[in-house]
Amino acid sequence: MISKTRLIGAVEIGTSKVAVLVGELLRGRTLNIVGFGSCQSRGVIKGSVVDYKEASACTHAALQTAEERAGTPIEVVYLAQTGAHLEGFYNEAAVNVNAADNCVSTADIDTVCRLAKAKELPAGRAVVHHIRRPFRLDGRLVPDPEHLVGQRLEAGYWTVHGDEAKIGDHIHVITGFNLRVEELILSSLAAGTMVTTAEERQNGVLVLDLGSGTTDYVLYRDGVAYQTGVVPVGGDHFTNDLSLGLRLTRGQAEKIKLHYGSAVLRARDKQEKVWLNGDYSVGDRQFPRQSIEQITAARARELLEVVRQKLGATFVPEQTPVGVILTGAAAKLPGIAEAAGKVFGVPGRLGEAPAWVADELRDPGFSTVLGLLHYGLNAQAEEISAARRSGGIFRNLKRMLTQA
Repeated sequence: MISKTRLIGAVEIGTSKVAVLVGELLRGRTLNIVGFGSCQSRGVIKGSVVDYKEASACTHAALQTAEERAGTPIEVVYLAQTGAHLEGFYNEAAVNVNAADNCVSTADIDTVCRLAKAKELPAGRAVVHHIRRPFRLDGRLVPDPEHLVGQRLEAGYWTVHGDEAKIGDHIHVITGFNLRVEELILSSLAAGTMVTTAEERQNGVLVLDLGSGTTDYVLYRDGVAYQTGVVPVGGDHFTNDLSLGLRLTRGQAEKIKLHYGSAVLRARDKQEKVWLNGDYSVGDRQFPRQSIEQITAARARELLEVVRQKLGATFVPEQTPVGVILTGAAAKLPGIAEAAGKVFGVPGRLGEAPAWVADELRDPGFSTVLGLLHYGLNAQAEEISAARRSGGIFRNLKRMLTQA
């Protein structure tokens, strides 16, 4: 018997915060956010768990708060994945259409997909996502080749894999709360679905999710993720640069960054100065505004150029007409969209959450966890729909992001 309501959790264990959303699927159609929990992260550096007890304590606190607000326990969890240990590669395969009339069958599709995903990983690595690019039938792009006529069918996958131990650490934090991890989702893919439309992903768009410890990116083309990656640099590095450059404590540097930092140079007057506190108390002092902007702008440009280099020849401005969209907590740095536009040579803008998202969750720092919940609820809807068609519950392999 299929329950009318299913509750799932979306969990992001980030460098600066742990965010948890609880969502319900009503009668397989209506989506509703019923619980939210967040707390300052501990024991996590650049997306990786370095202190299990600390990471568990703050994650469990956020989970408990979300469940209390939802008024009921979470059933399963969709868990975000980030970190420099994540890597990706592209592999493709081709088969000759088997039928005498050259009509593509499900067997042809299954075979070419299996071969394209068959590349072995090094020891200690685990697949997080197989992301299929559009099929090619006799050289032309086709979203679904079944029953089409052709001779040669090609399929390719962008495969993301990570360190088994580091992935296991994240899963262990969740299972320690007696919860089951239903699926691991790349942070970049989760955030990307929140700040882009299907049309934008079809036309070509780059999404950068700037967190505190990492920057996740995903390049979309032809409606799918062509390439993803993680750079172990985020908002914390802007703070560290200011702390070193201006000889400030970390807390003071964070305050200066939030009030006066910029990804582009705006201050023209070298004599313009700003106060650290502005209350003229003991220890309060002034800094040249231009110096602050020079530090943050240099770090912003360096970060953006690293992403561009990692994308390599895959990024083509002419094939990315929508431009670059930025989200994540560090995307609130003034001028970051303008800086991104200059580095990538395409329009840059800040991402916006869909209209249905409540005001308290519209901050760009919640894009990833919102995307996780959106993914999970859609996956649950597909499972229920498939169960109704088949008379039983089974895993539906056709997902929103990972396609067979």
